[in-house]
Amino acid sequence: MQYRSALLLPLVLAVAPLAAQTAAPGKIPVEVAQVVKRYPHDPRAFTEGLFIDLGQLFESTGEQGRSSVRQVDLASGKVLKSVAIPPPHFGEGIAPWQGQVLSLTWRDQLGFRWDRKTFKKLGSFGYEGEGWSLTSTGRELVMSDGTDTLRFIDPRTFTVKHRLKVTVQGQPLRQINELEWVDGQIFANVWLTDYAVKIDPVSGKVVGLIDLTALHQAAGAFGEDQVANGIAWDAKKRKLYFTGKEWPALFEVRLVPASKPY
Repeated sequence: MQYRSALLLPLVLAVAPLAAQTAAPGKIPVEVAQVVKRYPHDPRAFTEGLFIDLGQLFESTGEQGRSSVRQVDLASGKVLKSVAIPPPHFGEGIAPWQGQVLSLTWRDQLGFRWDRKTFKKLGSFGYEGEGWSLTSTGRELVMSDGTDTLRFIDPRTFTVKHRLKVTVQGQPLRQINELEWVDGQIFANVWLTDYAVKIDPVSGKVVGLIDLTALHQAAGAFGEDQVANGIAWDAKKRKLYFTGKEWPALFEVRLVPASKPY
């Protein structure tokens, strides 16, 4: 997403309510993402979506004229194959479903279905509003659109089954961006911050905060839009990965409790 000047929403609903509740009993726990291993990552990839499926890493990138869906070799960062999202479309999140990769565009209310093996376009689908991110629960898709509401979607028809309001201590959490389904919870980047959140998919409550500051420092990319964005979970190997927009690195991480209040 690219929000600038008047379009940039205040971030107080993202970080301030979360950072104030670190250590108190019964409050939202905070974890720090510690680097386990660093991998190369294309520094021109304006990362919008990331997932691992059957041991293979897939990524989507944004910006007009640079948007793509790609398969990437984790070890080297090399792009193994890709398909361009043609202008004027701005590519957004992706998710796997039954041999397909489904991809969103930002403001065009249009998504595409790609063959997972060949990246041949199989079809398209529509939706209301903006498209930010997708993840798959294995049965349905979850979609973010930059608001405080997540949509649960039928992958076959892309119809909305139900919606979920996301809250932090009763207050709406907006700017929800890249999503990942991790052991029955929704992990999500919060746009323009160095934080991710864990969301209960039933109540919509934020049940955990992940501090990605150390990863951003290690990546060394500090442009206006070069923020943390991109979460991938390898369920089989039990490994968690994060990257960011135009970061030269992708990180395998472990999550450890924060050692001090924020």
